Amino acid sequence: MTDNPSNPVTGEKLQKVLARIGLGSRREIESWIEAGRISVNGQIASLGARVDSLDQILVDGRPVKRDIANEEARRVMLYNKPEGEVCTRDDPEGRPTVFDRLPRLKHGRWINIGRLDINTSGLLLFTTDGELANRLMHPSYQMDREYAVRVMGEVDDEMIERLKTGVMLDDGPARFTDIVASGGEGINRWYHVCLMEGRNREVRRLWESQGMRVNRLKRVRFGPVFLGPELPVGRWREMKQNEIDALSQEVGLESVALPAMKTSEKEKMQRMARKPSMHQARIVRRTKVPHKPR
Repeated sequence: MTDNPSNPVTGEKLQKVLARIGLGSRREIESWIEAGRISVNGQIASLGARVDSLDQILVDGRPVKRDIANEEARRVMLYNKPEGEVCTRDDPEGRPTVFDRLPRLKHGRWINIGRLDINTSGLLLFTTDGELANRLMHPSYQMDREYAVRVMGEVDDEMIERLKTGVMLDDGPARFTDIVASGGEGINRWYHVCLMEGRNREVRRLWESQGMRVNRLKRVRFGPVFLGPELPVGRWREMKQNEIDALSQEVGLESVALPAMKTSEKEKMQRMARKPSMHQARIVRRTKVPHKPR
C-alpha cells in the first residue's frame, strides 16, 4: 500500500518499522525495498508502503518477527576502534570486524552509525534503533565529526585556509569546518579537524589534495559524543539513560526507556566490556594522540 491523499493514511512506513526493529538503517532498508527483497502480505513491497502490527513482512523470503516492546528499545554503544578492524559484519578476506566483540542481542542487531576505514581508529557508535542511526547520519542534522590527525610535511597558513574554504575532490567539493594545531615534532604535526559529513576517506583525501601524507588518524568525537580516556582502545561501553536521552534530543527524538536487565546479564556485560581486544596490545604501544587544547 502506498500513500494516497484521497485515502486516510494508516500504519507506519515499512522502512521506518524495520529500522526501528534494528534490521538496518532506513537507507539500507530502502535499498532492499528497491531491490525487491521485501514483501508484505505476499506482495513485493514498494517505497512508501505502510504496515501495521497485523501485516506479514518477509525479508529475502524469511518472516520478520515483531515484538512491539522490543521495537521500542533504544540502546547505544560506544566503541574505541583499533586500527586493523573493518566496519562490516562479514569480511570475505577474514579480517577482524568491529562487530566481533560487541555483545550479542536477543532481539534486533547493532547498527553502526557511520564507518571508519581499516587504518583509522577511534570513536564508533552503534545503536539498536535504525531511526536514531538514520538521523545521526543524515546531513540535515549537522552532526560534525572531529578527528585527531598526524600529517607529514610542511603546513602553512595558505594551505589551512584552502582546506577550510574548500577544495574539489573526485566526488565533489569538501572542506574542514575547523582546523586546530595540536603539536608534534619535526615533519610530523598533529591537528584536530572537523567535518560535517562522513564521505569515504574524506579526511585523508583532503590532506592529500595539498600534497600531505596522513600517517595517523583517529576520530575523537561524533556530534555531542566524545571519546574519553575511560574507554581504552578495543573496549566498548553502553550509554546510560541520560546520555541516550541527550543524544536523542539532538535529533528530535523522544526519550525511550532502556530495557530492564537482570543482575546476571549486567555482570556478564561488564565482564565482556573489560575483555581486551586482540589488537589492543599492539595499538597501545604506539605514541598516544595528544589531547586537543581547550
